[in-house]
Amino acid sequence: MSGTIKTAEEIEKMRVAGRLAADVLQMIGPYVKKGVTTNELNQICHDYIVNEQKCIPAPLNYGHPPFPKSICTSVNHVICHGIPADKKLKDGDSVNIDVTVIKDGYHGDTSKMFVVGKPSILTERLIRVTQEALYIGIKMVKPGARLGDIGHAIQQHAESHNYSIVREYCGHGIGANFHEDPQVVHYGKPNTGETLEAGMCFTIEPMVNAGKRYSKILPDQWTVVTKDRSLSAQWEHTLLVTENGVEILTLRDDENIDRIINH
Repeated sequence: MSGTIKTAEEIEKMRVAGRLAADVLQMIGPYVKKGVTTNELNQICHDYIVNEQKCIPAPLNYGHPPFPKSICTSVNHVICHGIPADKKLKDGDSVNIDVTVIKDGYHGDTSKMFVVGKPSILTERLIRVTQEALYIGIKMVKPGARLGDIGHAIQQHAESHNYSIVREYCGHGIGANFHEDPQVVHYGKPNTGETLEAGMCFTIEPMVNAGKRYSKILPDQWTVVTKDRSLSAQWEHTLLVTENGVEILTLRDDENIDRIINH
């Protein structure tokens, strides 16, 4: 199925939702430190989203079984969909915080890697290469581009550093629904996949493992971990295909758009 083309009114709502989601990640940064629990981070984000932003946290009660928290916190070897809990973060831990807010019926979805204290060389490198892979994918987004080319470029970058791409989870179309067509996989063959058109909105969110690509789901039916317990990293942005390129709807203040697009 192909992605829907958003109207000008829908695009404006997506811009607002994207900006709010980015604001949550900027707000939570100072709280990610040694001794904090992911449950505490969840509560801070929940209160900010609901009380300050007047938004709805999309993950809360989403899916089957219902996701029990308002953000996903994926620590170390957790690939995605980590459920906030009472275990304290310690020095060297890496954590992906994944935020999706609903404002005026539209979704903004983004995630960022944080490190507690000083990262190991392996952790720092994995996080950096994964973010580079995201930016490589974003840079290719424009009308006429094909999703297979984008997935291939992301895969090539990760594998050139001897990392692996998780296959079972992918980016997705987004709008009035949390998950829409098309599926945006982070691997693939050139000259395949859907052709992008102006007005499409979707996420790119590569999940990169330091070890093998294989994953498993824990008994909570949500938390996805690396089978070999190797480190995993992920970054995510919500994107709009414009007439001549791409707009990052969830761009944060700590990112340089020129560096991403013209890198």
